[in-house]
Amino acid sequence: MTLPLTVSDEVRALAPGFTHLTIEAHGLVNGPSTDGTSALLDDAARRLVARLDGRAPHEDPHMAAWREVYTAFGSKPSRTRNSAEALAKRALSDAGLPRINMLVDLYNAISVAHLIPVGGEDLDHIQGGMRLVRATGDEDFVTVAAGEETVEHPDAGEVVWCDERGVTCRRWNWRQGPRTRLTEESTSAVFLLESLTPMPVPAVEAAGTELAELLEKFSPGARITVHAPR
Repeated sequence: MTLPLTVSDEVRALAPGFTHLTIEAHGLVNGPSTDGTSALLDDAARRLVARLDGRAPHEDPHMAAWREVYTAFGSKPSRTRNSAEALAKRALSDAGLPRINMLVDLYNAISVAHLIPVGGEDLDHIQGGMRLVRATGDEDFVTVAAGEETVEHPDAGEVVWCDERGVTCRRWNWRQGPRTRLTEESTSAVFLLESLTPMPVPAVEAAGTELAELLEKFSPGARITVHAPR
């Protein structure tokens, strides 16, 4: 993998059943949401309804496992939901899923359909490798509040993704920073699918395969590499 990506021993100890699958892609085409990506989001919402079969998203065993891990590192899972649960709630609401841009729509559709946290980072804006660690509390997380750039700091012990410049995503996969998010100008990206026990590894692989196929469909000629779960 071109992008070094590591998970610290402290995070492994906190969540021994954690598995992540990465997809690296270059030569992507992005732009505003299209009828095609909108249809994928609508279909993902229908697949979610069938998967839940009348349950709330947090009652799904995989989402329940994420809630337990969030609680373990000091976050309140009903207030700071993992990204998949938050998207699932929006999918089931009257407002439905947001339309962001083509690439974000694709990975959001996979997240909702498979009920797995999925993120996308712009490789051109990542400095050095990416690391999943427990924060000291001194790291910088540059975000936007009230329309202005501001710097936050994670809680000590909080699980964060970071690179050499600072935190890229707080509370594991709760809130991504604007510096590395995928915009309509993004052409190179790494997509990260994250799972916990009891989600089987083959189910993670199936979600990754579907996302890779969608990337190939919407970005013909892109160079896409799917890395084995680890």
